[in-house]
Amino acid sequence: MPRVKFVETDGTEHQIEVIEGQTLMEAAVANLIPGIEGDCGGLCACGTCHVYVSDDWHSSTGEPDELEKGILEFAFGVDARSRLACQLHMTGALEGLVLYLPERQY
Repeated sequence: MPRVKFVETDGTEHQIEVIEGQTLMEAAVANLIPGIEGDCGGLCACGTCHVYVSDDWHSSTGEPDELEKGILEFAFGVDARSRLACQLHMTGALEGLVLYLPERQY
């Protein structure tokens, strides 16, 4: 199974295995990654799974669509690396992906 690393603001790393096709929000919630709440259950409606994609992986994860951009407008600390983990689906090509967690979700 492919692996993804979530990095907290204090540098604590959480490496988890993710089933291909699963969203990174679902995997984070199932693995109790601190700071990923997924309040809307992955409907791209709340922004509580905001992450920063590491610069090395930005081109592999693509750009957010208009709906995701609209939800990100309400997230804390959004920048060019921001994505919603509910909109990122695991593939073998994302093996080793590194995601950074924001200081807070609200």
